[in-house]
Amino acid sequence: MRIYLDHNATTPIAPLVVERMIQAMRDVWGNASSVHHFGQQAKAALDEARGSVAALLAADPSEVVFTAGGTESDNLAIRGAAEALEPAGRRHLITSAIEHEAVLNTMKALGRRGWQVTVLAVDATGIVSPDRLRAAITAETALVSVMHANNELGTIQPVAELAEIAHAQGALFHTDAVQSAGKVPLDVHALGVDLASIAGHKFYGPKGTGALWLRRGVRLLPPTSGGRQERNRRAGTENVPALVGLGVAAELARQKLSTEGARLEALRDRLEAGLLAAVPGSVRNGAAHPRVPNTANLSIEGVESESVLIGLDLAGIAVSSGSACSSGTLEPSHVLKAMGLPHGRTLGSIRFSLGTSNTDADIERVIAVLPPLIEKLRSLTSVGGRK
Repeated sequence: MRIYLDHNATTPIAPLVVERMIQAMRDVWGNASSVHHFGQQAKAALDEARGSVAALLAADPSEVVFTAGGTESDNLAIRGAAEALEPAGRRHLITSAIEHEAVLNTMKALGRRGWQVTVLAVDATGIVSPDRLRAAITAETALVSVMHANNELGTIQPVAELAEIAHAQGALFHTDAVQSAGKVPLDVHALGVDLASIAGHKFYGPKGTGALWLRRGVRLLPPTSGGRQERNRRAGTENVPALVGLGVAAELARQKLSTEGARLEALRDRLEAGLLAAVPGSVRNGAAHPRVPNTANLSIEGVESESVLIGLDLAGIAVSSGSACSSGTLEPSHVLKAMGLPHGRTLGSIRFSLGTSNTDADIERVIAVLPPLIEKLRSLTSVGGRK
């Protein structure tokens, strides 16, 4: 039996999502831009999916732009909004040091084109301080981008307060909500943001699907030229079956928000408490509250995360050391480094991210397997002389 505890990297597609996608591939094959029956059938399917995504965000369907995932949504928001504001002389962008690489690398790319980019530091809890934003923002700031929930820690940022600060200076506010959509209730209007990005494969939808919500009236310059799809904001014929799947996944997530969130939080807290008690030299990373209910990040003294991941995988348990988009690198987590944690603590970090398939038995299995594994790895390190 294998246990999957890496749901922040990706989630398995829900069976109903697969069923509806297959049905759409077979029966809804028209081009949604065509005026005849087959095209209008496809358009109706897209409209239904758009409505489901909007409901997940407590938004209006007309404000939802379909994309191919979270990375494209982040790019469309940051590049599109920034370039639309460029003629007004606003060439300053602000983000935080713990953002996903989709945001950080987009900001770096704009910086190479002459934009001024400010990267806000965070404290040891992984929270972006509103005071830091107040000190950094100017009348030339075009856009502030701070994620809603961190993908490695699960910590939820004070987005509503940060957005209010941005608006006081006339800047737009974007939030990467990829790790919070489907896990906690989201109301984009209550948050006060102007743009929000989500990705379908983080809440049991298909990979290659996502959406950007943008407040009515926000201007974007589309990064690609072509047809008039998505209200002239994203050219190209829509992938109807995949977006049907996104819509079904959004509806399922919305229906299960309260019950599934409470269940996962209880399992996560049990896992976290059990490991902290059973593994000497272990410590939780990031603020305990507020967090998305499924995520725990622990550092374990005296071991490197790569060895722990391999050992757990051999025991049938899948976890990660951080963002899946950074896997394969030998560098410690940029999130933990930004928090100012010691080098050894960043090298020994493990992320557990739970999902719908996880049970009490899974948690008990991890608590039983990890402590002796850590003891073994520490003994090997000691024998090898790498204390």
